[in-house]
This record gives sequence, C-alpha cells and structure tokens, in this order.
Amino acid sequence: MYTVTFQVSNLPPVSIDANAGENLLEVARKANVVIDAPCSGNGSCGKCRVRLVSGYLDSPPARQISTEEYEAGWRLACCSKISANVTIQVPDIASAYQSRMKVADLDTPEEVAIFDDLRRQMLEAGIVFKSDLSFLPLELEEPTLDDTMPDNERLARAVEAATGCPEERIIIPYSVLKDLSWVLRESEFRVKCVISRDGDRIQIRDVLPSTNDEPLVGFALDLGTTSLAGVLVDLETGKILSKASCGNGQIRYGADVINRIIESGKWLDGRSGRRRLQVAVVKESIIPMLVQMYQQAHINPRRIYRMVLAGNTTMNHLLLGLYSDPIRMEPFVPSFFRANYIYVRDIGLKMNPLAELIVAPNVGSYVGGDITAGAFASMLWNSPELSLFIDLGTNGELVFGNNEFLMSCACSAGPAFEGGDISCGMRATDGAIEACAIDKETLEPTLTVVGGAEPVGICGSGIIDIIAELFRCGAINGKGRFIREHRRIVRDHNDMAAYVLAFKEDTGGVKDVVINEVDIDNFIRAKGAIFSATTTMLTSLGFTVEDIQRVFVAGGIGSGINMKNAVTIGMFPDISLDHFHYIGNSSQTGAYAMLLSGDARAKVEEIGRSMTYLELSTEPGYMDAFVGACFLPHTDAALFPSVAELS
Repeated sequence: MYTVTFQVSNLPPVSIDANAGENLLEVARKANVVIDAPCSGNGSCGKCRVRLVSGYLDSPPARQISTEEYEAGWRLACCSKISANVTIQVPDIASAYQSRMKVADLDTPEEVAIFDDLRRQMLEAGIVFKSDLSFLPLELEEPTLDDTMPDNERLARAVEAATGCPEERIIIPYSVLKDLSWVLRESEFRVKCVISRDGDRIQIRDVLPSTNDEPLVGFALDLGTTSLAGVLVDLETGKILSKASCGNGQIRYGADVINRIIESGKWLDGRSGRRRLQVAVVKESIIPMLVQMYQQAHINPRRIYRMVLAGNTTMNHLLLGLYSDPIRMEPFVPSFFRANYIYVRDIGLKMNPLAELIVAPNVGSYVGGDITAGAFASMLWNSPELSLFIDLGTNGELVFGNNEFLMSCACSAGPAFEGGDISCGMRATDGAIEACAIDKETLEPTLTVVGGAEPVGICGSGIIDIIAELFRCGAINGKGRFIREHRRIVRDHNDMAAYVLAFKEDTGGVKDVVINEVDIDNFIRAKGAIFSATTTMLTSLGFTVEDIQRVFVAGGIGSGINMKNAVTIGMFPDISLDHFHYIGNSSQTGAYAMLLSGDARAKVEEIGRSMTYLELSTEPGYMDAFVGACFLPHTDAALFPSVAELS
C-alpha cells in the first residue's frame, strides 16, 4: 500500500492510499480530485497531464508529451500506475472540464435582458404568465374552550372560505402538518399559505407567518454535458434573483455521453456506478452552485417550491440515477420521454420538502429536454417562417420547421464547441479567448478575453474565429494544415504545427495558449457534423438551404458567435447573415419559462410530442455529406460562394 498525495492549486493537499499497480486517474477519482480526462482514460486525448513532484510512477513516455516535458516530470494520469509513495501536481490550467463557478452580476442588464425578451415574446404569442403556485393570506379564528377544532381542520376551512374549494379537496401534507401548530401560535393565527392548484384540488405546500416577506422561489437548471447554468426566480414577479454557472462534475468520467453511460454501468451491477455519476453532478456541481446563489440572493432553501430541469436525455437519466445503457444500444430506448411525480428530494437536494422536479420532455435518445425547452424559447413554433434552430453543445442538435411542423435530429459533434478535444480548450469563463482577429500580413492576433484577464484558453466562439482567420490569412489550407512560416507557427517533436495565440512569457501562464493541427482537425469534424446534419435533414423534407428564412443559434460557447466566420469555415449554410440570430442559452431560458407559466410547460410538452425525430445514421447520404463537409469550407466550393470571394 502506497500513499498518493495530490497538490491542487489554491486547495489543501489531498492524500489517499493506493495499491501497487492502481491507475493514477482512477486513484484521483476515488480521492475526488478532478483531472481533465475527456476520453475517460483511454489514452487518446492527452489532456490528463499531471506533474510528478516526488516519488516514482510506472509511466512510459506518451506521444502527447515531449521529451523535455517528460524529463520535467509531466505524465498522463491515465497511463500511469502506482509503484511507490508519490506526490502529484494537478495543474490549474483553464479547461472545459474544471468546475469553476461563476455567479452573475445581476446589475449588468445583459445578464437578464434575454429573459425579459422571452417574456415579451411569450405574451405576444398568447402564453399566459400564471403559476399554479401562489400565496394565500389567511386570518384564522383562535381556538377556545368552546371551539376545540383541530388545527388542520381549522386551516382547511379557512382555505375553503377563501377559495371556494371544498374542504375534502384540500390536501395538507405531513411536512406542513408537523409544524402547523407551532406556526399558527407563533403568528397569532395570521398566516400566509403557499398553495398549488391541480384541477379542483388545492395542496398546501407551506404555512408561514403573515409577516414573512420571503419570496416564492423556483429554480431552473440547464444541465449540460460539460457545464451547468441555473437561475433562482421569484415565481410571482418573474424577477431573476440569482444566476450562476459551473462545470459538470461528471466530466472526469468522460467528455461525451457515451463514456459517461459506460462509466455508470461499472462497479458491481451498475448501481454504484450510477451513484458515482449522480453524486458527481449533485454534490460537486449543483449543491455548491446553489449555495453560492442562496448567499447572493439571501434565499432560504426551504422557500424553493419548484425546480425545472432541461438537459439532454443522458444527463436527465444520470442525474436521476437511472440505468442508462439502453440509450446507447440499439434500438436506443431510454427509460422515459416524459416523467412525472419526481421530487427534488429524490436526487438529494434540500429545498421545500414538497418541491417537485419538472423535467422538460425528451424526444429521442439523443434529443432531450434541452432541445424541447430551447425550441420553445426560440419561438420558431409560433411563426410561419421556415426556421432552423441549432444548439451547439457537447452534441449538436437541430430543429427545422415552423408553426405547422417540426423535425429534429442530433449529430455527434463531440465536445469541441465547449472546448473539449481542443488542447487549450475551455468553457466560456474568465480567461477564455472568445473572439479573435488576425492581421493577414503580420499574422499577429488581436484577442478578446472573457473577463478582460490574461488568456489561458480558448472557448467555442474563439475557436471559430481563430480557424476562420487562419484560413482567411492563408496560414492554413482547406485540410487545416499550416502552410505559412511565422514566429507564431511552431512545430513539436512530431512535426505537428501550432499557432501561438499567447506566449506563456507574456501571460505568466504555465504553457503557451495555442491551437494546433489536431485541434483544427477535431473542430473541422465537429463543424462538418453540424453542416451535414443541416443539409441531410433539409433534403429529407424536400428543402434546400435557400428555403431557410431564419437561423437561431443557441449554446453557451461564448458571448456570441461571429456568424460570418462560422459560414467561412463551413459550419453554417452560406445564406444572408441577416437570417442568423444568436439566442444564447435557450435551454435555460426555456426552463425559466416553464417555471413561471403552466401554459409554457404545456407548450413544451406539446413540442416534445409533435416533434419528428430523424435518425441520421440510417439516413441515406448522410455519411457522404459528412465527409464532404470535413474541409474548409467544403469540398464543394459552390456551396459557399461568399467564401470563394475572399480568396
């Protein structure tokens, strides 16, 4: 038995016992030490780099680590085995997979404007903002020797008098009953109830003193494969009380949903594997994020009466601790499309005991509630115009249609849009390069960095800009290979070229911020998946790209996408740029709408039921379309006339 000590920046060292021959990455997982491992430890991505500080590891040289780096102690955790007491440094480099938390400044209008705009559009579409949850103020007659009616009946009759609902249709659950007598007497029988209406029934969710001025709160969560985004909302006014985002703690079990599913099936009969994945997202991501939000908004967790979840089908299953293998195996059947009667306490969250968990409906194994909620937020269902909705996340999902029909599909774009599969990739958080312009003559870059800090990585919108600019400047060819020489274009020991966006000497970082030929190749395949999915779906319906009247682009890949650059690299069809609209995190805004409006929840359910799902893998011509799209901008240059004009 040996002792493994992990040194993580700004955190106390973590020590754990390990057996000889144990894999270092697995040891780190046991110790809850997050090491970036998008490939889940199969040795292909090279991102689980750690530095050997002292001791010895059984770790052979890897192709992703240069001789100089190996001599300096750098190793791949997934390729290293324990053979002695050892101290390991886990570098604090910004990546898509580190759970850095960001709580939004709600004094910044941009942070909440998108929610206000959605509410306006919903009202114009006839969606009523009316929740079935509300406060009901009551003043009860105090009991006397002549009136010894029990407290629960006294409360029920007061509710009947105020609402007209028959006493026998009024439900008082145990969580309310156990504190009822105390609350009534402390408040001198002047209270306000939190009630919900379900047809002709009323359920009392809480009983509070009439002087309690805490708001009626709901929690909307966009559960992404790579990152999470949540809002706390005043259910009476729609006001955003707190807004935050963080990384998904499951990321150390793989960057994509397939690796996550495989991991969840390990350990005994899979139950403990499922538990590991559930704990990773609940305890390491959702709960810490909620704590930050509670503190910012001064919210008592017991005052949260509802949670809405919008996530892809796999994320929904893993959060709920469900057996997920059937999602990835033919005939690809999930446990549910629509699920009811789930409570937040079922997944280990402490809110009001009666707070239910509403899950935006799934459509297929690879089109989930994030897309039904997002399609709702785009409002394409409310217009006769033919519109394309594209959600750029760890998977690429698309919806095409109007107020008469909707078709959806999903493509395996990989995690590149959120920084995965990119050597210096990261989420769109502080230090991420989110926009870039490159001088054609000097090849010197002008960078826009999230938070105005020194650059430490690149997020999705920045990657699009960088590749488009390198292509426009003639630094790379259509295959993504570097064809110019420059001080910023460097080559490693394998003769792989990279463009240096920021030298470590200038930023004080641990390594240069670069984009290399493997990164570019990974991104070309990701953008090729999006374009080929678009054209394949259109062809199946008898349409062409010229028929598209509006394109809604969603996803948290940056503050916004340069649509011209996205067309330049062949990710989006070459149509008028006026047709493109970036709508941000539509999954979160859709979940927000579902919190506030029963009409919105009903419409999202309707969208889920009516949406046709196209399985691209069985669609003739899809693979040919994909191969053709894996080029800058495309092997068929005629599809991109505006790009040809740049040459």
